Amino acid sequence: MIGKVMRGRRVGGLLRYLYGPGKANEHVEPHLVASWDDNPAGLEPATDADGRLDVRTLSRLLEQPLSAAVRPPDRPVWHCAVRTAPSDRRLSDEEWRVVARDIVARTGLAPDGDDGGCRWVAVRHADDHIHLVVTLARQDSAPARTSNDFYRVGEACRAAEAQLGLTRTAPRDRTAPHRPTRAETEKAVRSGRREPARVTLQREVRTAAAGAATADEFLSRLADAGLLVRPRFSDHDADVVTGYSVALPGDRTGDGRSVWFGGGRLAADLSWPKLARRWAVGHDGGHAFGHTTGRLAGPRTGRRVRLTGQERASVWRDAATAAAGAAHEVRRLSATDPAAASDIAYAAGRALAATARVVEGRTGGPLTAAADQYDRAARELHGRIPAATPTGTGLRAVARLVALTGRAARDETTQVLALIANLADLADAVAELRAVQQRTAQSAAARGAADQLAAVPAAASVAARAAARGRGPATTATPSGLVHSPAVRGPVHRPGLQPGRPQPPRRRVQP
Repeated sequence: MIGKVMRGRRVGGLLRYLYGPGKANEHVEPHLVASWDDNPAGLEPATDADGRLDVRTLSRLLEQPLSAAVRPPDRPVWHCAVRTAPSDRRLSDEEWRVVARDIVARTGLAPDGDDGGCRWVAVRHADDHIHLVVTLARQDSAPARTSNDFYRVGEACRAAEAQLGLTRTAPRDRTAPHRPTRAETEKAVRSGRREPARVTLQREVRTAAAGAATADEFLSRLADAGLLVRPRFSDHDADVVTGYSVALPGDRTGDGRSVWFGGGRLAADLSWPKLARRWAVGHDGGHAFGHTTGRLAGPRTGRRVRLTGQERASVWRDAATAAAGAAHEVRRLSATDPAAASDIAYAAGRALAATARVVEGRTGGPLTAAADQYDRAARELHGRIPAATPTGTGLRAVARLVALTGRAARDETTQVLALIANLADLADAVAELRAVQQRTAQSAAARGAADQLAAVPAAASVAARAAARGRGPATTATPSGLVHSPAVRGPVHRPGLQPGRPQPPRRRVQP
């Protein structure tokens, strides 16, 4: 069950639409299923001489508290459309009445037993949905409050699903990035872009965060990625950055202005305060994975440092070791303290984003697709940043060092594929963790990413064996820029894995 909240200015116009034929005569037998009045049938609009429903009386009744309000809001009409899934059964009017009353109670607009609450009605004109119309002025003249109404509607929908046996939908827990609007998607098609600007910016900001240890480095990486960057500075100290916005060159409004997105508009964990918390913690966990990695990570060297061949080999080896150790730690904590594994799950997203970029570049490929899919699994509920752990800090350190390598070289194929195989095992472990935590959508995201990652070294092994027998090219179904080695062996994709259920661990590849 999905509830969509909207705000408007005119009660009468909305009621005329709800009681009218609809845009394509899709409205059938519109009627009230619930209202602030105990007898909604007595509020039904009468039929005028032309056979149309006259909503003027109902509109005046809903607007009466607005007339008495001292300071009514500019958009005083709260409108919520609530819809069941296509596979759900048809609910009765009585069942919809219970759903409607629960929504206005949970949002605080008309709590049960509160005679001074807002006036509201629930209109049904189709089998699968209703419309709630509320005027935002309480009958006792107190101001109406709508804070967190979006989440409270989601809670009511989840409760209705459980009570009425409906299709379960993902909770509104702010683990998903903000989806592109229909206008943004259509604009991308008109502009010839392969995806909306919002999606590209989410990926670029996530990748920049994975490779940065300081605020300055993060902003520089955004600029180097070709984005327009606009820092926001403190009113009290012009040298202190308090926020940022990014835009794609060429993405403009109708009047020629760049379309800017703040980090918080891209995803809950990409806001400046959330990123700054990680920079404050630091990336000093690299010493746990090897002398070279620790030396580079500890002092937060600049991102333009040139790594020697020996240092690059150390980075790949330590990254694979870190991913394998993180997978083991996530599985251990899943059984003892699932909440403590959240930081590792979060850091895994950074490691995957950095690996995808150095292997595939900005053109993308299977690793980039896996990183995009895993993104939701990485986040903590409601945009919180989990407390840092040694394992998570170490994983972020090697993610930054992977970013420092620039692009993976052809002679590093074996080492890269070993890392990818262990990242697949780590994503699999996170899928099990989210399943234990009963976060179905996040578990499915991690499981899908794990399957995509596991297919890369498996395909590499098959392609390499085929090439050795003279049956095909050695570069089939691999990340761009890599040439396979016949010696590479990775975990084989196992069909039939079910999202949301713990699965046997994948085999790790030792670096």
